[in-house]
Amino acid sequence: MRCCIAVIGGGPAGLAFARVLHRYGHPVAVLERDPAPDARPSGGTLDLHRGLGQLALDKAGLLTEFQTLSRPEGQAMRILDTDGTVLRDWQPRPDEQANPEIDRGHLRDLLLGSLDVQWGRSVTRVVPGTRDGVLVHFADGRQEAFDLVVGADGAWSRVRPALSSVAPHYTGVTSIETSLDDVDIGHPDLARLIGDGSMAVYGVNRSLVAQRNSGGHVKVYARFRAPLDWHTNLDLADVEAVRASLLALFDGWAAPVLDLLRHGTAFIHRPLYVLPVSHTWTHVRGVTLLGDAAHLMPPLGAGANLAMLEGAELAESIATAGPGDLDDAVRAFEEQMWARAARWAKITTVGLERLVSPDPAEALAVFDQVQPS
Repeated sequence: MRCCIAVIGGGPAGLAFARVLHRYGHPVAVLERDPAPDARPSGGTLDLHRGLGQLALDKAGLLTEFQTLSRPEGQAMRILDTDGTVLRDWQPRPDEQANPEIDRGHLRDLLLGSLDVQWGRSVTRVVPGTRDGVLVHFADGRQEAFDLVVGADGAWSRVRPALSSVAPHYTGVTSIETSLDDVDIGHPDLARLIGDGSMAVYGVNRSLVAQRNSGGHVKVYARFRAPLDWHTNLDLADVEAVRASLLALFDGWAAPVLDLLRHGTAFIHRPLYVLPVSHTWTHVRGVTLLGDAAHLMPPLGAGANLAMLEGAELAESIATAGPGDLDDAVRAFEEQMWARAARWAKITTVGLERLVSPDPAEALAVFDQVQPS
């Protein structure tokens, strides 16, 4: 008799988990709080690493489709000094497939495929160890029981409290996101400045990063060190007030760089939170976590990749486990996930410290270590 499994969250981790189980013919309930796939903006672009996110897609049978949708040219990276001088200009080889970019929306649609997601199912809490199994409570007052509940519901997971009392803490770095549309037509000078992939400028305790998405769309991220309440006297809903505050913060930087802020549309405030580097928990039968719910770390390219691979690996372990071996499979998966996630959490924590630091040369050194010469 097959076990009844639910995954909470329809992001990369939850959908990779469900898609691989689906490939094995194993049913799974995907419960997502958003009322529809397009209920809110899907976010920016992701670089999927060959041994992480791409491996997950291979396990799901989606790698060929990914290669059609992805943008290998998006691996290009330029670093500028605050005066506009180009310090580094890395270009991918024509056949480079190590970390091609894909828009989050395209990745979501690829993973969704024919999956039957239950939209608008907002979970409030999860209670393991009941007579019927793991009880999931929903915001509408309903309850459902499952043999296994997988929490893939992000930084502020409603599943995590069933396993751990640890909550995310603020890193001291805030990110403000804005966007430019039709950059090649509307802002050709900025299009040339950014190039085919990403462009970054690093100053003292602050940075500006611009990333191309498909269709001429560009995401811009202003990151800086500040107290969590830095905006007490600023109305974050006032676009022009936020723009003026950012332009003052980056005063003295080259005019073309500041145009990324001058031409940005809405501004979204995203203080960066993380979980402890080695976040683990005492195993609880019937509940586990994936991705940011398990190991929230600085957004430096590892999070979604790890989340997807974890989802695929857990699904494979469950699908190939013998009768009565579900709990052993989950327990073994957790041990493997904790060890790998801790390594990446250390890397990204140190990376954030160096990328938003008092010494901008530290940021340049980070890229020199990982980019080909």
